[in-house]
Formats: sequence, C-alpha cells, structure tokens
Amino acid sequence: MTNKPWLQQYPPCLPETITPPQQASLAELFEQCSKQFAELPALENLGTSLTYKQWDLLSLRFADYLHRHLQLKPGTRLAIMLPNLLQFPVVLLGALRAGLTVVNVNPLFTPRELAYELQDSGAEAIVILENFAYVLEKVQDEIPTRHIILTSAGDLCGFPKRQLINSVLKYVRRKVPPYHLPTAIPLRQALEEGQPVPPEVSLNQEDLAFLQYTGGTTGTPKGAMLTHGNILANIEQVRLWLTCQDWHRRMEVGKEDVVTALPLYHIFALTANLWVSMTLGVYNHLITNPRDLKLFIKKLAKIRFTCITGVNTLFIHLMHTPGFEQLDFSNLKLTMAGGMSMQKAVAERWQKITGCPVIEGYGLTETSPVVTLNPLDIETFTGSIGLPLPATDCCILDGGEPQPIGKEGELCVRGPQVMRGYWNQPEETQAIFTKDGWLRTGDIAKMDEKGFFYIVDRKKDMILVSGFNVYPNEIEQVIVSHPKVKECAAIGVPDEKTGEAIKVFVVSDDPNLTIKELKIFCRANLTGYKIPKYIEFKDELPKTTVGKILRRQLKEELKDE
Repeated sequence: MTNKPWLQQYPPCLPETITPPQQASLAELFEQCSKQFAELPALENLGTSLTYKQWDLLSLRFADYLHRHLQLKPGTRLAIMLPNLLQFPVVLLGALRAGLTVVNVNPLFTPRELAYELQDSGAEAIVILENFAYVLEKVQDEIPTRHIILTSAGDLCGFPKRQLINSVLKYVRRKVPPYHLPTAIPLRQALEEGQPVPPEVSLNQEDLAFLQYTGGTTGTPKGAMLTHGNILANIEQVRLWLTCQDWHRRMEVGKEDVVTALPLYHIFALTANLWVSMTLGVYNHLITNPRDLKLFIKKLAKIRFTCITGVNTLFIHLMHTPGFEQLDFSNLKLTMAGGMSMQKAVAERWQKITGCPVIEGYGLTETSPVVTLNPLDIETFTGSIGLPLPATDCCILDGGEPQPIGKEGELCVRGPQVMRGYWNQPEETQAIFTKDGWLRTGDIAKMDEKGFFYIVDRKKDMILVSGFNVYPNEIEQVIVSHPKVKECAAIGVPDEKTGEAIKVFVVSDDPNLTIKELKIFCRANLTGYKIPKYIEFKDELPKTTVGKILRRQLKEELKDE
C-alpha cells in the first residue's frame, strides 16, 4: 500500500519512520536509562520507592543469581506470576539481563491454565507470589519447571514494614492459602546471594525477549514470539509519539508521574507503562489491586499523577467510586486507553470530571503491542483508534484485496514491532500472515480520508471481557468436559461494565444439571474473567450440515428476542 493519508496528519516533529534501535537488547536500553536517571525515583508500591539506581542493582543481583547460581543458559524460559509489585520489574529486568526469555503468567490462572502455559513454553523456572503458590503445587508433577522462586508481597519493603505487610496478608486477611513447595527458593535469598555484576551474556535484537501468550484470533493460547528488536522498536515508536514537541499535551523527560493500575503481565501496560516510561525517567506508581477502589482512590489522592492508562471498565469503576470526583486532577495531562473499545459516554464523562480527554489507541499482543494512537492534542474523544505509528503500515483487506477509503475489511499491519510468529506453531503462524507479510489482526475496520482508523467489529468469535481476550473454543472445551454436558456454545453479549460478557448455551444429557453446578465447575477451571455470566439450557444447538455449531446464528436469535 503506497497511499498513506495518515502521514499528512503528522505534526512536523513526528518522523514517518524510526531509526533502527542502537541498543542490542532491552537489557542494554535499561542500563542506559538507569545511568541517565540514576537518582530519580523510578518505582513506587506499598509505600516503598526505588530509584533507577536501586532498581538497577537489585536486577543485577537477580540476574547474577539466575546465571551463576541456577546456571540458566540464555534463551531459557522463565515464568513470572506476579501482580503489580516492585518485585515484577526487578525480576523482569534480572531475567532479561541474564539472557532469559520471559513468560508472563496471569496470577489468577487456575491449575489447568497454569500447567498449559508452563508446559507449552517449557519454562524451567518461575517466580511466583506465595498467594498463588497453592495453584503451582497442584500441577508441579505435570510441568517442566525445575526452579521455583517464591516472594511475599512486602519483600522489597524495608524493615519493619515488610514483616507487617506479609503478616497481615497471611494471618489477618488470610490471603495466602496453605501450600507445600519444599524446594522453593525465597526471592530475598536469591537477591542476597546474587552479586551486582552483569552476567557475561551476549544478546542481540533477534533474541527472544518474551513468549507473550494470547489466543491470536481463535483457539487455545499461543506464545507470541516477541524479540528484543520488536519491543525496542515499539518503545521508540511510542516514545516519539508521546514526546512530540508540536503537541502541547506531551510527556517530558524526568517530570512525569504515571499510574500503573493495569497489570504489567499484560502487554499494554508492559510496553506503555514500564518500557516507554523507563526511557523518559518516569516515576511509576504500581497499583497492586485496582479492584480495591477505595484504597485506589486514597492512593490517587496522595500522588501528583500526570498520566494514567486504563481500559473502559477501569474508568467506569473509578468514576462510580465515592471520592473520585473530589481528586486533584490539575496535573493530569494524559489519559490513555486501550485493550478494549472505549465507550463514548464513558470517555465524555471522564473528560468532564478530570478535564482531560481520553487518547485511545489500538494494538495486539502480536505487535508488541501498539499499532495506532490518536494525536495527543485532540480536544474531545474521537471514537477512532487513531493513526498508525511511525514505521507502521496499515491496510484494509477483503479477500486479499486492498479496500478503498471508507470500505470495511480486515485490518492488517506491517512494521518492526510485529512478532516473529507463534512459539512451536508453524501452521498458526502461517495462517496469521498474508503471503506478502501482512499480519491479519482479525478485526474488521475502516479508514477515513484523513487516515484515521475505526474498529467496526470482531472478525472471529473472540470475546473481549474488560480488555482480556476470551476464546470460545477454550470455554466450550472446559464446559463439555463436565460429565453431564453433551455440547455447548459460547458467545459474547453486550455488557455495560465489561464491554462484553460471556453467555453459554448448554445441551445437557442429565436433567438434574443446574446452572449453579456449572458455574462452580467453571470457577475451578477458568480464570474469573472467563467464567460465563449467563448460562442457558437448550434442547439443541444450530449446526451446519457437517455438524459445526453456528455461534453467529445464536447471536442473531438473541437480537430477535
């Protein structure tokens, strides 16, 4: 595609492309940032702050422990199963500096889900919060993971705060279920035994930085292979956008306080909140449990936040929490949304309360993730996902043919941030790329005459719950494994709070099966956001002549009711 109307919307300071990253790896980029911003505060959580220099030293200790004590070789997969705690960025950078490939794991996974990702990735080591250790215990005989490193929430806090936080969580709030992992190593021990010296590891941009699991557009989770070069490119693309001097609403080096409530194990927060922020010397405030909205509001009242990222549901919950409207928003200049479609009414109310418009973007796990962003100087919510980033090409294809302006089709992407492919899945990799190298996003979109893109619908049957991808195949496979279920179909239905909710239609071969029984079964096998909100029993499901269940017909039947 040669016609790129979006370039005409770029301000003068924004380049059409990017220069190739000078750093060989994310580890090298971090080393540069930690020296440049050494004395600036970098991370804050649970009332404890780390400077860039302290972050650097702790990550070096962990890298040395992995490399010298555990003797993990470059390319070895290490899983991280942590919420937003100081330990996350320390462990993450330590693993990358040791040359390892990181596998980010949702801490809320059930045993089945955890076992799948550890088996598929071949992760030899895992860092896990003790609150979730009981889940790991249940699958330890099924997984290849040889090294278990355990941490408690307050481990990087000073004395006596550390003991107080850990004791309250374990004995007062009872947030740590009993577990038995006798070979586990405490993270504090690993940090004490490791030395603050760089491991002798050679990395380049082609090395794998992450296996970031996603369902792609359909099916069971797959590990998107994101190289150091992919992430470095996306960091530079987003950095250029956020610091463009022609926009009055921009981020400035060493002057920003960012609120990170989205989980860092999710690719959106990982790139936008951690990596890009790091290059700008940002003070990053990590919110461990954004669901505790009262505590979240108290936290916001104590900090001078200039930027916040979120998804539609997070903004809804914040605005419905008493005390939010009374916060001081005088320093807030950037509100960035992604992960799921932003609803116009929500964005308008947010701007009315905070005085700050919502800047919506679009991305995929497979693209590291950012593909498009709106200009930072928009005055109101646009409903568009914005313009392609520098060095990013987008087109609308239908049947392999480019579509004219305004015509709907599948949004396809090319750029340096696009993944190498899916881990050990050559057929899935081949299917997601066109013959001439375009990544199929699976989203139906259109482009206007100025080059702004708009998402119209999902191409496949993927369900988007609060910004998380839910794949009907996985839900159906779990429910059909119930001994009283004959067959089922899962679809997404509109939901005011989560964007979409899951509804399943079940054909049972036992009249005694109840909705309550099925929901209990789902809770044991699925993460919370994957649990169906609605369950309906049917005598039969609509099918094609070859027996394939017609999910689309079920959706149409609901519309007609």
